[in-house]
Amino acid sequence: MVCAASMKCSNRHIGLYDTLAALIFLYVCNCCLNKLDGCSIHLFILSVASGQVLSFRLSDIGEGIMEVTVKEWYVKEGDRVSQFDSICEVQSDKASVTITSRYDGVIRKLYYDVDAIAHVGSPLVDIETDKALEGAPEEDVVETPAISHEQSHQEIEGQKTQATPAVRRLAMENNIKLSEVVGTGKDGRILKEDIISFLAKQTGAILPYEVQKTPSPTEDTPPKEKTPIMAPPAIPRPVFTWKDRTEPLNGFQKAMVKTMTAALKIPHFGYCDEVDLTQLVQLRSELKDLAESRGVKLSYMPFFIKAASLGLLQFPILNASVDEGCQNITFKASHNIGLAMDTPQGLLVPNVKSVQALSVFDIAVELNRLQALGSAGQLGTADLTGGTFTLSNIGSIGGTYAKPVILPPEVAIGALGKIQVLPRFNSCDKVMKAYIMNVSWSADHRIIDGATMSRFSNLWRSYLENPASMVLDLK
Repeated sequence: MVCAASMKCSNRHIGLYDTLAALIFLYVCNCCLNKLDGCSIHLFILSVASGQVLSFRLSDIGEGIMEVTVKEWYVKEGDRVSQFDSICEVQSDKASVTITSRYDGVIRKLYYDVDAIAHVGSPLVDIETDKALEGAPEEDVVETPAISHEQSHQEIEGQKTQATPAVRRLAMENNIKLSEVVGTGKDGRILKEDIISFLAKQTGAILPYEVQKTPSPTEDTPPKEKTPIMAPPAIPRPVFTWKDRTEPLNGFQKAMVKTMTAALKIPHFGYCDEVDLTQLVQLRSELKDLAESRGVKLSYMPFFIKAASLGLLQFPILNASVDEGCQNITFKASHNIGLAMDTPQGLLVPNVKSVQALSVFDIAVELNRLQALGSAGQLGTADLTGGTFTLSNIGSIGGTYAKPVILPPEVAIGALGKIQVLPRFNSCDKVMKAYIMNVSWSADHRIIDGATMSRFSNLWRSYLENPASMVLDLK
């Protein structure tokens, strides 16, 4: 009896799975040899060309982060992935980051469950590559850079079409070929706005003003389409188990512990006032429909942020930072104004960059983007870092006054109460209906005195009580 043809051993590299298969095959044939006498047995093993199984490690994602929480797996064992496909989403105490593949191959092992802690340098997945890498040792370990949503594609080599992983994912979800999209970024890089514009041309959707084209007289104007109002984060219902439960702090909770502990070292100075928003309420009502026709929801917050930026031009010390030894003050060139945001992940403070160069409408567009990312848990590191001044809109939930805590290394923060309809006397001593909002300021009393905070608040209030006055100081 012949078990197989003659065995041929070549110098070709045999992968891990080929080796295991060969050993099993030899074992079976050896059993046949022991049981069969006088049989001419020739072993034949065909080594299938296969790649290496590489341990895909979590590399340093910056900001001194040493561990992350695995929030979601986009793949499972046995799935085939291509280069730049999303593998998983991890969350640090700074932001959520998407890890993408550097190879074409098959996922062989996932090292962590969802919500498990992964440390920098530890393996995330094992990937069997489609072919062996030239010059790579048998047990080569390759690290993949953790690619965040805002990472520039200039850091990724070997791709003809320039686009970030987030843009590629957006294109894939909408069945758009990147080769068909004209990039408007640097060196032809495809931006998120390019994907949205391309999709709008196919579907006839209304674009924000800055990417919307003016229709010619022969073109039909698309119907007005309102942006859906975003639902507030769902409040988790308590689960009564009648037992104490201990669970570790997540990444964002750890960040809050670190930030608030540092803030405790700052001597806070508090200042409160009320603002009559009657004229602003009327102005917003006139502009609201126009903004919605451009695809943007216009709230009061863009006006509050722009008024703060105009005030910071007159009081730059409020847009500064002080070193740890309180020996030097750094006056920030840009007004990166943060907005404390209640998200499903907890309190996050993304910021609008360079507010001094933006219009109220530009700020509204950026706020819409940040709020959408916050609700989806996809705020990137660039969105959450670099803030120079912060506003907290507690009034969206409730309350009139607060005692806001400064976010180091910033030196000032404001908390905005809810807008109330209250009776007030006008200049003719007649009672009138007024829209009143209370504001609470906190400042670093080591470098900011009460008079400075009071003067800034008065200027900020004057812009909001007479919003037309902002036009005089707009750049």
